Amino acid sequence: MEPVQHVAIIGAGNMGSGIAQKSAQEGFDVQMVDREQPWVDRGQGIIAGFLEEAVERRIFSEADVAAIKGRVKGVVGTENTAPSTDLVIEAVFEDFDVKTAVFSTLDDVCEPHTILASNTSSLSVNALAEATGRPDRFVGLHFFYHPAKNRLVEVIPAATTSAETIERTVQYCKTLGKVVIVCADRPGFVVNRFFVPWLNEACLLLEEGIASAAQIDAIACKAFRIGLGPFGLMNLTGPPIALHSTDYLAEQLSTPRYTGASNLRALVEAGEMWPIGDDGTYDEATYATVSERLLGVVFGVAAQIVEEDVCSMEDVDRGAKVGLRWAKGPFELMNRVGLKEAHRMAAAYADVAGAGWSVPEFFSRQAEDGDGWDFSYVDLHMDNGVATITINRPEAMNALNETVVKQLGQAVAKAHAAEGIHTMVLDGAGKAFVAGADVKFFVDKIRADAIPDIEVFTAGGHVVLDTIEASPLTTVALTTGLALGGGLELALACDYRVGTRRSSFRFPETGIGIYPGLGGSQRPARIMGRPSARWAVLAGNMMDAGTAHALGILTHLVPISEVDATVTSIAAAGKPEAKYPGQPNDATHPVAAFAAAFYADEHVETLLAGNCPEGQDPEDKQVARQMKFLSRVAPVGLKMASDLIDATEEASLAAGLQMELDGLEAIFSTADALEGLSALIEGRRASYTGA
Repeated sequence: MEPVQHVAIIGAGNMGSGIAQKSAQEGFDVQMVDREQPWVDRGQGIIAGFLEEAVERRIFSEADVAAIKGRVKGVVGTENTAPSTDLVIEAVFEDFDVKTAVFSTLDDVCEPHTILASNTSSLSVNALAEATGRPDRFVGLHFFYHPAKNRLVEVIPAATTSAETIERTVQYCKTLGKVVIVCADRPGFVVNRFFVPWLNEACLLLEEGIASAAQIDAIACKAFRIGLGPFGLMNLTGPPIALHSTDYLAEQLSTPRYTGASNLRALVEAGEMWPIGDDGTYDEATYATVSERLLGVVFGVAAQIVEEDVCSMEDVDRGAKVGLRWAKGPFELMNRVGLKEAHRMAAAYADVAGAGWSVPEFFSRQAEDGDGWDFSYVDLHMDNGVATITINRPEAMNALNETVVKQLGQAVAKAHAAEGIHTMVLDGAGKAFVAGADVKFFVDKIRADAIPDIEVFTAGGHVVLDTIEASPLTTVALTTGLALGGGLELALACDYRVGTRRSSFRFPETGIGIYPGLGGSQRPARIMGRPSARWAVLAGNMMDAGTAHALGILTHLVPISEVDATVTSIAAAGKPEAKYPGQPNDATHPVAAFAAAFYADEHVETLLAGNCPEGQDPEDKQVARQMKFLSRVAPVGLKMASDLIDATEEASLAAGLQMELDGLEAIFSTADALEGLSALIEGRRASYTGA
């Protein structure tokens, strides 16, 4: 499968320019197309404005911005789109006839391999596909505003869309760092299906005089744990969009309740925004009425989405958390309020909504049983001898918790039990491989004086990683994004680690009061030697892809377009002859050479005492940086991590891993552990006492 590299965006408005900007940021060659030069220029100006802001916030350098702008070529006229373009995304006005006219031109212009995609929030993808001359190479995309910032995208295949088209499009979206939801072509797709009725219901509550706009916004913010209520959101995105979307759902789903509220229609006709006001105070009765109506519609519609096989309940929640930035998704909210109570709210809303709206039977059965929803965060796909295990919790950067570790272990066991599997690939959904363990779990257990629970959790993680370590299969970690702490430890248990320029790694543990407890004190030293391991683990240095490859953290550093081919090559080669070489891949690399001198065995005692080793210049920037890092970590965690690294000289891997487990009670009992972990959650710098 050839990956997408050349992209064209038809429409240089806010959405189109945003998609173009994000594509260029991730290294794609982009054409931004519109009908007239002033519109193309406006799109270029929008991109320039966002990038200038990014420079001010130190997200990009001036050189980065110049390179990004250089990858965006302005084009006037759809007919002038380059024929060899791999993927064309139409992002024009949400009108079926306008969109199909664009696709008619593209059908004539583009080569047969070109995929055509429509960025639509509501129109039928199946109908659009039928209107093109390449229904097998057509797909719907729903980017969320602003597409350069919002991480969610819905991918909507038509009934005629080929598997290769879906795969190439999903890969493109993942390369953008997007959280991808592949869903069926139903009105509203996933997020808008429950979000738009939620907006309209707020309008109806206002129209009925139950509460003011300010009160409804305040109640919604509390009930859903969000920062902006429905009226504030409509003012931000534009009331006309809300009216168009809700009228569309009412028509397509034959649900009169979704017809735009008269006050919303009047507001749009007048060209005005919602007057919200400042007084959002409310009494308990008002809170109950408003919150139950808003929760009821969301709960019921979320269940309808799953009943209709649009997507999984995990993806519904993912859409809410990533696309709308809700703290919890609809199904998680149901568990929070209790499933019987959630069902009561949905049933009460059904009585209000009337014709065209009902509570799905599976929701009613689950509520009768009294059990909450169980969620799956680990996906297993087996094809052509390769088992791909994807940790699919991108809204939390795939952080490891009890559920994820348990499900990961189950997936590994299934891969081992399957016939014909020779390679096991570990991957992470979204922009991270795995961003460590769930820190809140540790804090909660320490405060509850339940450190044995931490030991049990960590021991369970060791069992899973040990199983991967001893696997007869060739094991590969696709560390193509961020891998921190426990995520990096998981990757190091694999035979190979494949990375791209977007890869980055770090062991943050000593800086948050603890030490790496899932093999992070053992495997790095055996891979790249003790001095380099000390540089990585003791000081918690961030490693970019090049440094990680030089040290041996990455076994393969390849362009994004070559990841799949690299996995195929690894699978053919089989397990490595020497998984633990005990030295860097490139000892001449500046970091490897510095670590060999600064973090040499004979310097460890001096460094632990807070002193600069003899022969090292304290005025040297690199030396000063390391001394600064070491001064900011937890002393007990630093000493224990150092001792564990030292043990790799004589102890076997199994013995070293047991030493990690044996030290857990001691490290998590320190005041510094609670301080460091709490500081991370609270977003502040920790203050350590060495206790």
